[in-house]
Amino acid sequence: MKNEASKSLFETARRLIPGGVNSPVRAFKAVGGEPHFMASASGCRMRDEDGNEFIDYVGSWGPMILGHAHPAVVEAVTKQAARGSSFGAPTRGEVEIAEVVTRLVPSVEMVRMVSSGTEATLSAVRLARGATGRSRIVKFEGCYHGHGDSFLIKAGSGAATFGHPDSPGVTEGTARDTLIAPFNDLEAVRRLFWQYAGAIAAVIVEPVVGNMGVVKPLPGFLEGLRAVCAEEGAILIFDEVMTGFRLARGGAQERFGVRPDLTTMGKILGGGLPAAAYGGRRDLMEKISPAGPVYQAGTLSGNPLAVAAGLATLRIIESDPALYQRLEAKGAALEAGIGAELAKHGYPCVLARCGSMWTLFFTKDEVNDWTGAAKADTARFGQWFRGMLGRGVYAAPSQFEANFISDAHADADLEATVKASAEALAEAFAPGSV
Repeated sequence: MKNEASKSLFETARRLIPGGVNSPVRAFKAVGGEPHFMASASGCRMRDEDGNEFIDYVGSWGPMILGHAHPAVVEAVTKQAARGSSFGAPTRGEVEIAEVVTRLVPSVEMVRMVSSGTEATLSAVRLARGATGRSRIVKFEGCYHGHGDSFLIKAGSGAATFGHPDSPGVTEGTARDTLIAPFNDLEAVRRLFWQYAGAIAAVIVEPVVGNMGVVKPLPGFLEGLRAVCAEEGAILIFDEVMTGFRLARGGAQERFGVRPDLTTMGKILGGGLPAAAYGGRRDLMEKISPAGPVYQAGTLSGNPLAVAAGLATLRIIESDPALYQRLEAKGAALEAGIGAELAKHGYPCVLARCGSMWTLFFTKDEVNDWTGAAKADTARFGQWFRGMLGRGVYAAPSQFEANFISDAHADADLEATVKASAEALAEAFAPGSV
C-alpha cells in the first residue's frame, strides 16, 4: 500500500501542529505506524492522498450515520453557503433544528446549540451546579466527556474516590470537585452520595460508553442512577454526544427507557459539521442566560452551515422508520461474522456491540467497566488494526474507541470486513507476531 503522500504531509504537519494532528488519536500512536491523510469520502468509503481506498468504520467518529457526502446533506450545505455562512444573529434554521431535537429526544423540552461536545458537557455541568447550588459531580472511570478541566480526572485508590488531575494544567482544586466511580457499579455511586451528602450537583454518564470501547450498561444501572439522583436532588446528565440519534431516533435514553434531566448531543446532530447541543427539562434550561443567571455563550453556536447539515440528517432520520432496523441488522451480521471466526479459532477476544456501534476487545472476558477494558492486549490489537488497514478496512485506531456502521455499508462491505478481520486475526495471533 502506497503511503508516500501521507508520510510527506505528516512530516510537514509535525513541524507546524503539535504531534502533527489536531486531535491526539489521529496520530496512530496507540496502534503504530503513521496516519493516512484523507482526501475524499463517499458512502462508506474513504480515499487517502495516495489514492488508497478504505471501508470506513470511523465515520468521523460517529456523525456519518447516513454515510459520507450524502446528497441531501451536500445540497443543504451548498445552498446555505450561497446564502451566507455565519451572521452572528438568529436564523430560521436554529428554530427548526430545536423543533426537531425536542420532538425526537424524550427528555429534551428546550435546547441550546453550541459548537462541540466539550462545550455541551461543560455547559451542562455548569448548569447543574448553578441549579443545585452544589459543587461536586460524579463521573465514571473510562467515560470521556471532552477535554473540560472537570472531566480530565483519573481515579485514585479505592472503588469510589476523589479524582486526581489526568493532565498538566488541571488544578488539584478542580479535581477535588470530581468524584470517580466504576461504570456499572451502582453501589459505588450510592456510597459517594452517602459520603458527600448534599454536595453532589450531578452525575454525568455515557449511557452506552464509546470512549473505552463499547461498554453497555448492565440491567438496572441506568435506572438506578435515575432513582439515586431523584432521591438526592442531583441532576442526571446523559452524555449522548456519541449515542444521540445513533442507537435510536431518541438516542440511548429512548433505547433503554430512562429519562435524564439534561442531555448533551453532538456528532450526528451536526451531520459532519461542528455542532453540538445540550438540553433537558424546561425549568433547568430557563436558568441559562439570557433567560436566567447561568452564563454560556458562543459566537458560532448554531452556525448556519452546521445547522443545515444537521437538519438534513435529522430529517432523514425522522422520516425513515426502517433506518434503525437496517443498522441493527448490519451490526448483527458483522458481529456474527467476526464472532464465528473468534469461536472457530478460540481467539481470546470479545466483540462488544450496541446497535451500530462495536468494538473488538482483545481480552477473553466480557467488558463491563474500565478495569475490564484495561486488560485488553493493546499490542495485539495494534497488529490486528494494521492488518485491517492493509486490507482496505479503516477501523478506529485505538483499542479504547468505538467503530460505527452507517446506512451506506452494504452487505458486500460487511462481508469484506469479516474476511479482512479473519486474516488480520490470524496474523495477530500467529506465533511470534507480538
